[in-house]
Amino acid sequence: MSESGRGQRGARRVQTGQGDDVPRPLQHNGTVSAEEHLPVPFLKKKSREWTQETVVYDDGTITFFWRAHTLTVLAALICVLVYVTLLEETPNNSEYNAKRGLAFVVIVFLAFAVTYTPDGPFKRPHPSIWRLVLCLSVVYELGLIFVLFQTVDDARQLMKYLDESLGEPLPEQSYGGNCLLWDPDHPQGPLHNFWDKCDIFVPAHFMGWYAKALILRNVWITNVISVMFEFLEYTLEHQLPNFNECWWDHWIMDVLICNGLGIWCGMKTVEYLKMKPYHWRGLWHIPTYRGKMRRMVAQFTPYNWTSFDWKPTLSLKRWLAVLGIIAMWLIAELNTFYLKSILWIPPPNWINWARLAMYVPASAVAFRETFQFLDDPTCKKFGQQAWILAAIVITELLIVMKFDLNLLLLPFPEHIWQCWVAAFVGIASWTVWRFFIR
Repeated sequence: MSESGRGQRGARRVQTGQGDDVPRPLQHNGTVSAEEHLPVPFLKKKSREWTQETVVYDDGTITFFWRAHTLTVLAALICVLVYVTLLEETPNNSEYNAKRGLAFVVIVFLAFAVTYTPDGPFKRPHPSIWRLVLCLSVVYELGLIFVLFQTVDDARQLMKYLDESLGEPLPEQSYGGNCLLWDPDHPQGPLHNFWDKCDIFVPAHFMGWYAKALILRNVWITNVISVMFEFLEYTLEHQLPNFNECWWDHWIMDVLICNGLGIWCGMKTVEYLKMKPYHWRGLWHIPTYRGKMRRMVAQFTPYNWTSFDWKPTLSLKRWLAVLGIIAMWLIAELNTFYLKSILWIPPPNWINWARLAMYVPASAVAFRETFQFLDDPTCKKFGQQAWILAAIVITELLIVMKFDLNLLLLPFPEHIWQCWVAAFVGIASWTVWRFFIR
């Protein structure tokens, strides 16, 4: 299970976080960059950081799993199509045939795309896994585009083709009501309200924020997003009743316990991966069975590690980019709640879990590409996974706006919109002072 799929043997050096890509030399013709308005010595330093060689030992073993297999994939695909066409009788069921036809359209697209799509920045456990994530993101975006051109009633009934239990209105669950944290007179115990709120979303919150810390690799940005989302729940509880939570549910269970503990564990993992030495040997070059087992487990760990130092106040571009990242992340979080409310998809449904399973690895690649686009002066192209993920978030938002604009236009309470106006004015004023006046 060696990483070398290019036929190279022996120890080799790889670019930090860039795989085998050879960076272009930094081009400049003055003392200040016109793009970032930063001194050229600083840009040279950043360019060296991205181009400097970090020793990642890899013995270059070539195995079956690291070859291209283009003809093998084509032959297998043709065999399946021949069997379905010539040896299998087509059922006399239009709905079943339409579903299976669309499924095979997706399968053929994925087979071609995974085989020929360029590798991304991640290699483990195998580059094809991350190519599959990219291709599934494209399929999901195409599905969203199709839904965008339907009416809300047709879109809800369309969900029944994915799950026959869908297509019915959802009962909204409110987490508000009796908000006494300590109720000594209750027969179920003084902490009955606390235990009633401990549902499947508690471990989901923890694991979600653990993953977000690994994706963003920055304790400040993750905590800002955590706190901002609670403020958004306060803001939008008049639109979605399940945002109506008790104060201790917002700030103790969510921010401090679930989110805070998940972020802390995630950042500890980031620190470990940052300090971990990366020394890889081919499976067949390891003499002991215990060593082989450890090598197989290590295949599911990163090939190397790139730390994210976002430096939001370094330049206006970086500041606006970090604000955009936070905004896009919060919109993606809100899309989850609005989509399931508008399309009548209950929280435990497999569609929500499938969307989440696509979002997590896609976000990991997207933010790795976004950070390199901002930090590497030689990187001039926005990453392919970052591009498609941004398109997904915007398309989901457009679906929400089209299908239930009246819900989004419900008037905000006066104190809510006043607080948000003050916040935006404060951010805009600080931006002008920091990057134009100071």
